[in-house]
Amino acid sequence: MNFLFVILSIKNFLTTIGIIVIIYYGLRFVGRLLFPIVVKKAVTNMQEKQTQYQRQYQQPKPEGQVTVENNQRQQNRTNTNGEGEYVDFEEIE
Repeated sequence: MNFLFVILSIKNFLTTIGIIVIIYYGLRFVGRLLFPIVVKKAVTNMQEKQTQYQRQYQQPKPEGQVTVENNQRQQNRTNTNGEGEYVDFEEIE
């Protein structure tokens, strides 16, 4: 009985190791197929964002036209409870 238990334990151990090896190589294979696609999509997305940025901020403006662009950080700093506006300062010695 004890000998049968050892043989079954070894069989289950080897089966588990085999499954782990199959999953490992399967994930490596799938990764090699999907990695270039994901990288290409990320690069394309970054290129689109860059071209949108260039279109938005690099357009030549007609001479004499004045535009005011609010910074997102400045809008977040304003206090909404009526206490006033936050101002950065440096202490001079």
